[in-house]
Amino acid sequence: MNLQSDDFELFGLPRQFAQERSAIDARWKELQREAHPDRFAAQGAAAQRVAMQWSVRINEAYQRLKDPMRRAAYLCELHGAPIRAEDNTAMPAQFLMQQMEWREALEEAASPAALDALDDEVASARAAALHQCQQLIDVQQDYAGASRQVRALMFVARFADDIERRREQQGQ
Repeated sequence: MNLQSDDFELFGLPRQFAQERSAIDARWKELQREAHPDRFAAQGAAAQRVAMQWSVRINEAYQRLKDPMRRAAYLCELHGAPIRAEDNTAMPAQFLMQQMEWREALEEAASPAALDALDDEVASARAAALHQCQQLIDVQQDYAGASRQVRALMFVARFADDIERRREQQGQ
């Protein structure tokens, strides 16, 4: 293992968006077993510190790889198309209109059924956006386009969180 490897190299996975979650999980468990500090107890404190560094590195990579949105963002950045969500919030007009409609629907949602319907619509939009990320990254290798799609996914994820907060406010 090399600390300088990217997450895909570290996990022995192809550098692509489409991944099997079970393969990521299984490889994470293998890597954690290999790097567990207890395995290095007989080799002294320095070896245990290095093992701890490895364990942290493996966990960081796992967090990026297991989450499709974070994986897409990571692939974009690896290919020179950073997300820059903090200073690039430009979105297509159609997407912004959809966001406004969702916000209005959330404000008006007075029942669990209304929230469920909105949640289903948002989940469907998220699935479509993730599929589009796969096409842009794995098929077209359009990392700039995928970067825009990831920014849109970030908006969708925040809105899904807002739906959950609304459910909590309504005592659901």
